[in-house]
Amino acid sequence: MDLRQKYNEAFEALDGMIRTRIEEERYPAMGYTSNLDLLCDFNAERLNELLKEHMPGAVLSQMKAAARIQTMQELLETMVYYCSHGVGGEVDVENVGLVKSNFEFKYGMGGTAMQAAMALDSVGCPSVVHMTDDSREVCDILDTPGVYTVSQDGRLVHTDEISQTHEQEPHFIIQFKKGDKIRLGDQELVIPCSNRLILTKITVNEYVPFSEPYFQWIERNARKVSSNVMSSFNGLLDPELLKERLEFAKKHADAYRKNNPEGIVFFEDAHFHSIDVKKLCLKTLCPCVDIVSMNEEELNHTLNDIYNIKVDIDDIFSCIEGARTIRSMLGVRKGVIIHTKDYSMYVGEPLEADIERGLIYGNMLATAKADNGWYGTREQVKRVLEFGFSERGMKNYQMLKESRHAHEAVLVPSKYIDMPRFTIGLGDSFVGGVQMCF
Repeated sequence: MDLRQKYNEAFEALDGMIRTRIEEERYPAMGYTSNLDLLCDFNAERLNELLKEHMPGAVLSQMKAAARIQTMQELLETMVYYCSHGVGGEVDVENVGLVKSNFEFKYGMGGTAMQAAMALDSVGCPSVVHMTDDSREVCDILDTPGVYTVSQDGRLVHTDEISQTHEQEPHFIIQFKKGDKIRLGDQELVIPCSNRLILTKITVNEYVPFSEPYFQWIERNARKVSSNVMSSFNGLLDPELLKERLEFAKKHADAYRKNNPEGIVFFEDAHFHSIDVKKLCLKTLCPCVDIVSMNEEELNHTLNDIYNIKVDIDDIFSCIEGARTIRSMLGVRKGVIIHTKDYSMYVGEPLEADIERGLIYGNMLATAKADNGWYGTREQVKRVLEFGFSERGMKNYQMLKESRHAHEAVLVPSKYIDMPRFTIGLGDSFVGGVQMCF
């Protein structure tokens, strides 16, 4: 069966599979943080105006990203750095007024688990989420038929029944486009790749307060929970609090697995503010996790920057070796997923689930979001079937198929969009899609 046919058959099976999940009351559980995204109406010309006004004599090529943004100069230099390099990232912003006063924005949903749940809801698939930012704005966005959470009295409810208990956390999303030009005087830099910069004002997610009713509901109803997604420890900087949260999550994973041995514990990596935090998270959680999932930048950061192990993210066989290294070094129980704009890949032992179809669903939901700027409906996901495959993804697919690694890796090329309308939340939508195969 060729790849196009596999995509078509996956889509044709979607309605029946979701209907069965609803009838059986089978949900992925999605944790652990939520926040309010402020989606900035950004364009390069607005950046150019601000550069001309505030930094007329500066040199574009010498601008660096700030560790924490407090001044207009730090904001502009950080934006120029990420745009000109075409890379995504996350930087703390202390002075949110700088962003609010200089860019128009609208509300969106933030947090890996929340975005994954929204992507699933858009195709009719239900899930259960753990919230941290439970502000009215966040609850309003999440108030959809397929997104459930657990109330303080242990009931499965929609978010219209939730009362705010924690401080709101705003994240500003700067979306930049390939080919746009940054200009200052006679200087010009071309943005090489569409990507996004997240400016974070961290509040509640510095602590990630856990809702015990959520964990208790999952452990009591483990047979209904097809997969248990862990994510979003990246803002926790207090070492003792981090250890406490990680140990709690580890014990919870053990209790969930005891009550549902077939359930999948799934950890989604992230951009971490601290190498030490990431290292502790991986070391603590990986031995209790069935699957670790990450994008190619996170693969590079984990191996090259933390463990000084060389990986070439442009070489598919180096990525396979990197995934194998992560699994063996950190004790991941079953395998590692790598997701990129060109392909997604699972490396590890065979699963009872059809992981190839899971990767296809992940790719489809991510591409639909890139194409539409919001979570794709079934009709919008169907439109993805008409797109061509990524050339790079197809090249990697063929190379892997003819190699000695074919038995241990499953790779699915993505449906490709050269200039996506939006790149924020694509990896999160992918994570949501994958859960449908478990």
